[in-house]
Amino acid sequence: MPRIALATYDPGAVPSRDADLPLLVRALRDAGARADAPYWDDPAVDWAGYDLVVIRSTWDYSWRAAEFTAWVERAGALTRLANPASVVRWNTDKRYLGELAAAGVPTVPTRYAAPGEPAGLPAGHDFVIKPTSGAGARFAARYTPAEHDTALRQLARMHTEGLTAMVQPYMPGIDATGERALQFFGGRLLHASRKGAVLSLGTPYDADKVAHPGLEPWRPTAAELAVAERALAAVPGGSALLYARVDLVDGEDGAPRLMELELVEPNLFLWLHPGSLEHVTAAILTAAGAG
Repeated sequence: MPRIALATYDPGAVPSRDADLPLLVRALRDAGARADAPYWDDPAVDWAGYDLVVIRSTWDYSWRAAEFTAWVERAGALTRLANPASVVRWNTDKRYLGELAAAGVPTVPTRYAAPGEPAGLPAGHDFVIKPTSGAGARFAARYTPAEHDTALRQLARMHTEGLTAMVQPYMPGIDATGERALQFFGGRLLHASRKGAVLSLGTPYDADKVAHPGLEPWRPTAAELAVAERALAAVPGGSALLYARVDLVDGEDGAPRLMELELVEPNLFLWLHPGSLEHVTAAILTAAGAG
């Protein structure tokens, strides 16, 4: 009977935002595993007592990146961690997009501005600023070329907090065709979803945002699958991945481009794709040595 931890976050006094977690814990227990959902930052948890720790919904990690990566290293040294610590560490810093672009993966063009570095804001088109360590559109905003002063204030705030900024052109295709999320689990395509644009003009960077507006099932095209597979093949240590989410948008030429590669704690959207629960459960059991 394998012992499996699905690492999550402490929601405090409000309900957890991970609607999939109780379904997955129940499915693993029904399959014969001893499954728990401990908080990743709980000092009382004996991670060595698990055969497998799956990072599921550690959705407060980007506010505590150094603490989280230290936990990842500790847990990965004590037991099997999915995804592996080296992959998680690489993926928590979105400068990986530059590495993937250099490897030939079609990506959204990205410039980086660390504290003390100039921003180089675009003058001819709308653009987006967001941090290299972030989730749920935290510290993300869309600007027009006429809003440089407001954008610079955001950059100053981010730099004061030690955050490196990403500057990207706003991809207008997202307003028409949305953002597609292709989920892979256990080495194969699990399902795909599409959502609308998250960032609207005039929405402050520090405002709460709806992370997945208009989410719906999606059937990926051959071109989308090709970009996703190319991106996953370029991940250092990617052969050890248990799960991955590949977020795509259309470029100006209509071809899909990588917006983000989520290898840490992607929302699985099992509530939208209930038929995927069986495969996810089986893949986790296999990774724990029970398959």
